[in-house]
Amino acid sequence: MEGPDLSDRTVLVTGSARGVGRELLLATADCGARTAVHYHTSADAAREVADQAESRGAADAMTVQADVTDPESVDGLFSAVESELGSVDVLVNNVGDFAPAHWADLEFDAWNRVLETNLNGTYLCSKRALPAMCEGEYGRIVNIGYASSEKGLVSPKNFPYFVAKAGVLMFTRMLANDTQDDPVTVNAISPYVVENSDEFPEELPRGRAASFEDLIQPLYFFLDPETEYVSGENVEVDGGWLPETV
Repeated sequence: MEGPDLSDRTVLVTGSARGVGRELLLATADCGARTAVHYHTSADAAREVADQAESRGAADAMTVQADVTDPESVDGLFSAVESELGSVDVLVNNVGDFAPAHWADLEFDAWNRVLETNLNGTYLCSKRALPAMCEGEYGRIVNIGYASSEKGLVSPKNFPYFVAKAGVLMFTRMLANDTQDDPVTVNAISPYVVENSDEFPEELPRGRAASFEDLIQPLYFFLDPETEYVSGENVEVDGGWLPETV
């Protein structure tokens, strides 16, 4: 699929050594971007993604390690990217742990890790990226949410994930409002079940999970320079899933 020209842009996708983050980063490589592959522990996988990004047309590619829940580590992450590729023009906040267990069975560390990686990581990376974006002429932040979390979707299973993703979408709207006088847009993409998901329900909308391409389409829309008036929006990539009981 054809995307916007990103040949003069630096893109950072958190958690891009694997899964959805990997595919979103490679989609920007297809558009000629300078790409930063972020990882926490998967160094070898990140290097493979960077090599693939270059083979697919990235102007340049690097790997960078960081814990997005730690302010100093996040600062080091951006400093490394800025030193090698230039200021970050596009930030995709993709990192977010998942804990598919009953809330009462979760250890506190697991509970906290889900909240910190999804919400705190989005906050810390966005805060660090914004000053340079606001000084430039183009900035894009895309956060990864979860379908129907805006509707207050909750369940005893995986509860901290739902809470964190609701917070991510609230943060998205707030940040869009706070940057309305800057050359920056802040939006979200919220999938339901994706092709690489850990668990699949018995029935899926349209008979299948979302493909990576289904997520890339709204990403390209948000990154297009012409989409400068669209901010604070959330595209649910869920095939028409309706979790409410009528």
